[in-house]
Amino acid sequence: MQAQLEEGTKRPGTQARGAGLTVTNAVWIATALLHKKHPGRRGFEREEIVKLVLKLELTDGEEGSIQQHVRQHSVANKKPQPNTVCMLFDPGGGLRRLYRTGDEVYPGRNAARTHPKWEELPEQYGHLRRWYEEEWNGAAAGQAADPLLALIGSGKAIWQDEPADEYVARLREGWDDRP
Repeated sequence: MQAQLEEGTKRPGTQARGAGLTVTNAVWIATALLHKKHPGRRGFEREEIVKLVLKLELTDGEEGSIQQHVRQHSVANKKPQPNTVCMLFDPGGGLRRLYRTGDEVYPGRNAARTHPKWEELPEQYGHLRRWYEEEWNGAAAGQAADPLLALIGSGKAIWQDEPADEYVARLREGWDDRP
């Protein structure tokens, strides 16, 4: 068996007969399709993504390789071992979703590589480019900031030269003297 693996022969039952995509690109396509089908979901089980890659026969990569890409290699907020792309994000609970601009990136990862090269996307999945740029990633980049969170630190210059308690006490001076 080891000799077969060294010669490049893949074990039966562990590969997809694919569209010739890299495992990374296949995982991105499957995850994007899941997002389009289930837009309200926070993320997807790792096995759910792997099963869709295999079902659609997106790659010739072995199932173990697909699992590893979903678990670690393509995940922006996981230690790069060895891949550095940021196509997926781990929101917690064992889920995976597509990366969005502004998501946490583990040091050493390449946040510039967040999707397949568009010219490498098979024609039948070309619609995913517009969806990703305009709806998925565009929605994240265009979201208005939380107005309350935007106020954090905005008043620090007011009491920069005096402690906050002293500033408030100074403002309240004479309040008891009002009619």
